[in-house]
Amino acid sequence: MAEWFFGPIMEKIRNTCFDYLQDQVGLHTDMKEALERLQTLHPMIQSVIFSCNKAQIIDQNPALNRWLWQLREAIDEADDVLDDFEYMKHEEQLTKNNDETKKRKASSSASFLIESFRKIFIASDRAIKMHPNLNRLKEVVQKLDKVSAEVSTFLHLLESTKQEQQEQQRELYKARETGSLPRNDLIGRGKDKEFVMQWLRKPSNEHRGTDLYRNISLLSIVGHGGMGKTTLLQHVYEEDEMTEEFDLKMWVCVSNNFDAQKVIADMLQSIQKEKPNLDSLDPLQGKLKEEVMSKRFLLVLDDIWGEEEERDKSKWENVLAPLSCGSLGSKILVTTRMDSAASIIAKVIKKKKETLTLQGLDEDECLQLLNTYAFADVENLDDHKKLRFITGQIAKKLSGSPLAAKVMGGILNSNLDEMHWRKVLDCDTGIIKLGQNDIMPVLRLSYVYLPQPLQSCFTFCCIFQQDHEFDKDDLVRMWIALGFIQSSYNQGETLEDIGGRYFDTLVKKSFFDKYGNFYKMHDLLQELAQYISAQECFKIAGENELSCRIPETIRHLAVKTNNLEVVRKIEKFKNLRSLHLTYSKGGQDFIDVLTKIFETLRSIRLLCIDNILLTMIPEAIGYLRHLRYLKIGMSSVVQLPRSLSNLYHLMFIIYDKGVLHIKNDFLPKDLNNLFNLRDLKLTWDVIPGMHGIGKLKSLQRLDGFYIKNEIGYKIGELEHMNDLRQLRIKLLQNVKDAEEACSAKLYQKRNLMDLSLEWNGHHWGRSISTYTFNTIPTSRRSFDPYLDEKVLDNLQPHNSLKQLRIYSFMGARSAIWMNDINLISNLEYIRLDECLEWQTLPPFGQLPFLKSLILRDMPKVKRLDNKFYANGKDCFFPSLKVLHIDKLQVLEELFDAVSVAEGDCLFPCLIELFLKDCQNLQELPFLPPKLKKLEIDNIRWKDFNWLQCASNSCIQELIIKRNDELASFPIEAEQWFHQVSSSLHTLYFLYLKSLVSLPSSLPSLSSLKVLRVRNAPQLQMLPNIPASLEQLVLYKLESLQCLPSSLSISSLTVLDLESIPLLKSLPDLPPSLRSMRIYCENLYCLPSCLRSLTYLQNIIISDAHLKELPELPSSLCELKFTDLESLQSLPSSLTSLSSLETLSIISVNQLRLLPNFPTSIKKLQLIDLQSLQCLPSSLSSIYSLKYLLLEDIPLLKSLPNFPPFLCWLILRDLKNLDCLPSCLSSLSSLQDITIMDVRRLQELPNLPSSLCKLQLIGLKSLQLLPNIPTSLKHLDLSYLKALQCLPSSLSTSSLKSLYLQGNPLLKSLPDLPPSLHSLLIRYCDPELMERYKSFKGS
Repeated sequence: MAEWFFGPIMEKIRNTCFDYLQDQVGLHTDMKEALERLQTLHPMIQSVIFSCNKAQIIDQNPALNRWLWQLREAIDEADDVLDDFEYMKHEEQLTKNNDETKKRKASSSASFLIESFRKIFIASDRAIKMHPNLNRLKEVVQKLDKVSAEVSTFLHLLESTKQEQQEQQRELYKARETGSLPRNDLIGRGKDKEFVMQWLRKPSNEHRGTDLYRNISLLSIVGHGGMGKTTLLQHVYEEDEMTEEFDLKMWVCVSNNFDAQKVIADMLQSIQKEKPNLDSLDPLQGKLKEEVMSKRFLLVLDDIWGEEEERDKSKWENVLAPLSCGSLGSKILVTTRMDSAASIIAKVIKKKKETLTLQGLDEDECLQLLNTYAFADVENLDDHKKLRFITGQIAKKLSGSPLAAKVMGGILNSNLDEMHWRKVLDCDTGIIKLGQNDIMPVLRLSYVYLPQPLQSCFTFCCIFQQDHEFDKDDLVRMWIALGFIQSSYNQGETLEDIGGRYFDTLVKKSFFDKYGNFYKMHDLLQELAQYISAQECFKIAGENELSCRIPETIRHLAVKTNNLEVVRKIEKFKNLRSLHLTYSKGGQDFIDVLTKIFETLRSIRLLCIDNILLTMIPEAIGYLRHLRYLKIGMSSVVQLPRSLSNLYHLMFIIYDKGVLHIKNDFLPKDLNNLFNLRDLKLTWDVIPGMHGIGKLKSLQRLDGFYIKNEIGYKIGELEHMNDLRQLRIKLLQNVKDAEEACSAKLYQKRNLMDLSLEWNGHHWGRSISTYTFNTIPTSRRSFDPYLDEKVLDNLQPHNSLKQLRIYSFMGARSAIWMNDINLISNLEYIRLDECLEWQTLPPFGQLPFLKSLILRDMPKVKRLDNKFYANGKDCFFPSLKVLHIDKLQVLEELFDAVSVAEGDCLFPCLIELFLKDCQNLQELPFLPPKLKKLEIDNIRWKDFNWLQCASNSCIQELIIKRNDELASFPIEAEQWFHQVSSSLHTLYFLYLKSLVSLPSSLPSLSSLKVLRVRNAPQLQMLPNIPASLEQLVLYKLESLQCLPSSLSISSLTVLDLESIPLLKSLPDLPPSLRSMRIYCENLYCLPSCLRSLTYLQNIIISDAHLKELPELPSSLCELKFTDLESLQSLPSSLTSLSSLETLSIISVNQLRLLPNFPTSIKKLQLIDLQSLQCLPSSLSSIYSLKYLLLEDIPLLKSLPNFPPFLCWLILRDLKNLDCLPSCLSSLSSLQDITIMDVRRLQELPNLPSSLCKLQLIGLKSLQLLPNIPTSLKHLDLSYLKALQCLPSSLSTSSLKSLYLQGNPLLKSLPDLPPSLHSLLIRYCDPELMERYKSFKGS
């Protein structure tokens, strides 16, 4: 319940009410008295709420819970009333400022309300009482007053709650206290353990200077609660090697009750095996210093937290100070849930933070751990095959959490009955609910110690689906719209800044994990949020109508369904503040339901709609006067509702286009009335600008400002938009002169961080978006580079700008302001693209913070001359990390030869250099000292003489691409490869038509991990490969005849060979190999060592002349054979491959018999096997098989019984199959059956009761269908030439879609089920089609 913040809302209510009533002396004494009582009760109410949150007493006190929700409802109602007053103030202001708007609204009821509101504050008490909105305000204040007065009923809980909280803290600490001895086997953390052991063995490479902590190294183990951090370090700590390696070992459990003196005392107790008789900090520090003096120690600090950085940093300084006397090589291991906590200790000892982040276990490892606990004390696991299958399903739901695996294993072990285990498997209440006594306390601890506003931000995230990819900026916008972000007193700090800080804190505390550009929340943490906010947040996914009871208190709802009846029921949740709706069907019915929702749920602040078939948003959205955030996901909406321009509270509009063609008046004419709008994210490439956008002075991002020579579209609209942070100006060729460009006043926009200036002159053939530029006329009739130069001169931004992009500028020189370093000194990113006439570049080399520079398609830039660098012996490009140069066709020099000769410092921080299509570029005299990635594409270099820089080179990745002149590498290049052997780990040679040989120094590249050679038709042989190589990919090497024998002693894990026609055999392969993919048409044998490759998991072989296969390794997980025309049999070892899960055999036409399949298989595909006559009878005993596909096996006449847990069955083009096994009806897991072109099949056995989808296509002999199971939802009957009728059981099914095509003898249908909403009949009896042509589904 404490997710909502009582304080800020109450403050707003009091302040606003007093503002309204300050001139009404004596008229509203009762309201003022009520407000004063609220102010008095405010601290008591906050104390009760705070206590409820900390001590979890709400569930044990229903009366308290009811009172809290009454208080919440009163506050929400008051907030709505105040919102309405603000709305009317905005509307009144618009009316005063805009005569046209005033006339348009004169006859509306809103106008009457505004006029009434104005008269209220100058009229008598009688007038005030008559006005409904002021009466509403009075009523909500009285309601708040009445509810708040009841706080006294619960004040007695404060003391008992405090005591209970202290007791909980003590019990929690005792329960969470850890020792160094492992309590469990270490399962699934072998690699992590080895990483920690290697780190502990590693000699300290710290500089032995005067730093206090110079002898100490730090490694932090970070992960969510229950990830096994403590267990991992317990197993490391108890290794005998650690006792030999260190003079002292200390294990201290810090936990959340961090006390510096106690931690030091625990260290001493760990050393001395007795509690020290000291009770103040100084003697404790002295004693610890004495113990560790000149000794090499290992310290484990288990379960540390970081609540307040400055306070905790001071405490840790006290704890760690005595340890500075330890000997060189001393190590500290830390476990924590919070990356921020690890950072605190790293800062104290002034070390770079080293972190091992524990992710979830792999599914197999999680299953192993689950089975360990589920089958504890079970002697013979073979007696419980069905139970083992069930644990395999449960393991998928555990998100790799060791804690969840242990708890769920214990729940299963309590009753070894299949029914009990299936109930656990099918339980939809979540893992936390099932194991709440064990899992909940561990995870909830992370939540309790979050600052209160962050608790609301965290719990709100539970309405998103598991594995949702969170966009940081978008989530922050949602938090702002819902009022979760509290304003800051820091001048210039926006709500977005504060929300971004909130998000970063949650990341540091491990509530979010970063994946590329997105973030994800661990499934158990999302489940925790859902558990905590069960009365406030709810999500629905699926087609079934709402079977569970949704609390009436719900504020945030997410619905993902195709059932319109589910959507229809949303309207009853009248307290909703946010609604996320995903629905994939179109039609007027859905629009009608939306209209009803908008009319009913008028308190919504946040609305997200995702429907690809939605063509319009109903005008009834105008009822949502409190709306702050509107997101229209992928849709077919071609015009936004006109009423949108009246939603004055709107702060964010986000529209993701689903269709290209939209109306020219897509945006409402008066959208610029929304002066609270902060972000307008539209598909600007197909929306030709917005009239009068300059009124949106709060706008922070504008991705598409299209300039036209019309009032309301000129560049002067930008003059007063000084809150802009990101701005993209397009069609600058429509600026008529330099004076007009100056009217934008970009130099005044001190908040502007990201600026794009785009001329996009389609009239000279350089259009980026044809659709847009064909619909927006340009005022420019001729090419005018001089005007472009003058316009750019007058678009000088404020010097706070960090990112600058310029596209299609046609001037020959730089802007004047670009040549003044002081005016662009803060730039970090620059991109110049398609600037066809630009000749001389600004002195970018002097920019102190520039990190990325991209120059593309600038054909007249001959050189990066002295001005590009600097004057005198300075450091050029001191911060540049990324340099991309593409299509600078006449560029001759990249580095200034004079500067190089004089020993100037060039590109000291450059990490990535990309050079493409610069045919005149001379070879580089050196490589920058920190360069890690170099890509050279279509540049005709042959020497690669970079020796003078190799001594300090750290290059890691080299790509040489499209060089027709490179035949071999000269001696200087060979020597360079030798000198970078310890750093280079990735090497690509691509599309090199003349290349005859690779560098002979290749074997010396001791760090090389990846080698790719593609499209080198003259390459005849490979040198020996280095032992470090892990991936070898060879493609289209027409002259290569063999692979080097050194392959067998490499570290190769991936081998990928394709289109190497002269390759006939392979050398012995290395034992490290994990994946092998071979598409070589003349390969006639595989090495006999294959069976000994115990790490090999994937084999794909295609287009080879193999007549037989060697024995296969038992480690295989996936095996695929394709187009092996000569292969006649499979190895007998196939049966014993106990890890094999996927087997595909395709177009192996000489194969006549199959061995028994391994019992581990989950997916089996047999396709185009022209000689195969039967399947092994053992198929029926493969309990793990879920997916079976049989296609084009003409000699197959019958099938064995299917395995019991099959889920998907696909039979295609089986010409001689005339019956299916009768066991089909007993397959209780089978959900999907497709049978196509099995022409001799005359009847089907009874269908299973679990079936959801049935497709029967091209079964020419099938006359009758069995009874349709009630579970069936989708039925497709196509080209069944003999089918005459459908079973009557169809009418009692749950069918939602029925497709009938090409069934000429089918004259009638039984009664259709009421659940049916989609019926398609084509190429059937004409009368039948006519009868149902007007069918309308449910």
